[in-house]
Amino acid sequence: MLYGEKTVSDAVVELWDNPHPDRDYEIKIDLPEFTCLCPRSGYPDFAVIRITYVPDRLIVELKSLKLYLNSFRSKYISHEDVANVIYNELNEKLAPRYLEVIGDFNPRGNVKTVVRVTSDRKP
Repeated sequence: MLYGEKTVSDAVVELWDNPHPDRDYEIKIDLPEFTCLCPRSGYPDFAVIRITYVPDRLIVELKSLKLYLNSFRSKYISHEDVANVIYNELNEKLAPRYLEVIGDFNPRGNVKTVVRVTSDRKP
């Protein structure tokens, strides 16, 4: 196993203390090189993953998030499941005041998919 493959396979989302927990502010993260595998065909799917959140006590460390998302590269997973799995992971670990995860998948076979999972409301 190459060192990059090991780093990705061992990836976990790391958290830092929010330097401004007394304030509502929005963090937007775009990850434009997301890939996973279609669970039906095995063909690769490509997407932009967009994460928007209002932190409470914790914020996500960006390199760990990148490596965690890279771990999907070899997973057979649907577009709908991708957005929900990422949402669940971040919501459970961060317990943010607001969270939205969008999987904006590139067209394949003349079909484009955008999956949005969100908290009920923004503060």
